[in-house]
Amino acid sequence: MSEIYLTKSEARRFMLSKQGLYGSYRFTGKEGVLDFIRQAGCIQFDPIDVCSKNAELVLQSRVKGFTKSMLYALLYEERKLLDYFDKNLSIMPVEHWKYFEREREAHRRWERSHTEIGQVHDLVLAAIAEKGPLCSADLDISQKVDWYWSRTNLSRAALEHMYFSGELAIHHKKGTLKYYELIENCLPADILAEADPCPSDFAHKKWRVLQRIGSLGLLWNRASDAWLGIAGLKAGDRDAIFSELVSESHITPITVEGIEHTLYCRTEDLVLLDALKDTPAPPRCEFIAPLDNMLWDRKLIEALFAFSYKWEIYTPQAERKYGYYVLPVLYGERFIGRIEMRYDKKKKELQVLNLWYEPDVRQTKALENKIQSALKRFTRFCMS
Repeated sequence: MSEIYLTKSEARRFMLSKQGLYGSYRFTGKEGVLDFIRQAGCIQFDPIDVCSKNAELVLQSRVKGFTKSMLYALLYEERKLLDYFDKNLSIMPVEHWKYFEREREAHRRWERSHTEIGQVHDLVLAAIAEKGPLCSADLDISQKVDWYWSRTNLSRAALEHMYFSGELAIHHKKGTLKYYELIENCLPADILAEADPCPSDFAHKKWRVLQRIGSLGLLWNRASDAWLGIAGLKAGDRDAIFSELVSESHITPITVEGIEHTLYCRTEDLVLLDALKDTPAPPRCEFIAPLDNMLWDRKLIEALFAFSYKWEIYTPQAERKYGYYVLPVLYGERFIGRIEMRYDKKKKELQVLNLWYEPDVRQTKALENKIQSALKRFTRFCMS
């Protein structure tokens, strides 16, 4: 029997509080961006931009006064955040660099088209030494090679391999175009000098499982998309990790009304339970990113919130139930529907293509006013 019992309403408010999505804003401005990403471990990056990119959408729903320039500055000017692979392609605190030496070493040992990349490696370094930060179009390498998603230019494959293996960093971006520079010219020397704190593969997986539990707020020990990117994590490893994390008091088991499986939270987050005893907070209306941390386990969201969500961007148009790029709409402690928006950059205009309410939602004037207010705020964010 778990030591803590929560109703579904309490569990929802706990999870939303952890995410900074319940009650008044916990995160504000550029420091709020950094604080949220540090507590989440990472946020998922995706380059598709219909009404802003996924990472930007995650932050606009949580950080009061967020602008896209804040994230860019933290990534490419102040270097307090970095792009790398965690939950797929992610944005993470720069201090997490030391935890991913295993991944970098794996890329050094093997890569698709490894031989061809090795043949142009020194040429790429010489070009960067001569020209400074560059993109694949700046390299005079026309050969095509096999790469992860399809055949591509060897110039792109070489730059990406050297980025994956830790020789290069993304110096800046122009739109979706990445410019690469030597890692030592981008990250502080003390960060690069730090040793991997995980003495074994098991310890590394254990650290990452604990990070993922903190990323969601509540998570169970089940097969889940929340574990994506943790290479080699099998059910037996996961069982042993959860057992150790409980015995070491890093996580606490929680029983939730009507949910068969035990949920777990980081023990340090239990302080958030105290706020659940207060009068329920006035409801906020937020538009939630398709790859939002909170949605990493959609079966858990369905169990807790009675809300089923699928990102239909890769679903053939004729088979879509809703639309190409649809965001869940959060109101208070429940998802009341979903919205499809497009931002026209030339016209500087937010277009609302569709708004679908859940069947049991009462469409009151108060709700309409909250959604209109959220749309005005969202438009300002899109223009930032």
